[in-house]
Amino acid sequence: MANTALSTNNAPAAIGPYSQGVKAGNTVYVSGQLGLDPATGGFAGPDIASQTRQSLTNIRNILAQAGYTMDDVVKSTVFLKDIADFGAMNEVYAGFFSEPYPARAAFQVAAIPKDGLVEIEVVAVKA
Repeated sequence: MANTALSTNNAPAAIGPYSQGVKAGNTVYVSGQLGLDPATGGFAGPDIASQTRQSLTNIRNILAQAGYTMDDVVKSTVFLKDIADFGAMNEVYAGFFSEPYPARAAFQVAAIPKDGLVEIEVVAVKA
């Protein structure tokens, strides 16, 4: 089984030696996405809601490149600069998924690249 790198101009380019996502068989692994607007290269806004919305939009666009949707996501991991932002992040997050919701872990980390407020990664599977 060959792995296929995913790349789209509708999400920020990788800022290191990694792919935006990788398709392996019927599974897609999307690298952690910051709340960066691919059109400007800057954060979509200064608050957790705008950065979460952009992060998940970037994920949706990377999944689409492989023919997947947010409904195919089975697992997500949310990295927060400040765990106090969990509620506001969760409010935006809920708008991108429907039942059955993906499994998820969310926690505070010491730092996020580019001093972002949130980074989200997902795993998606097609049956």
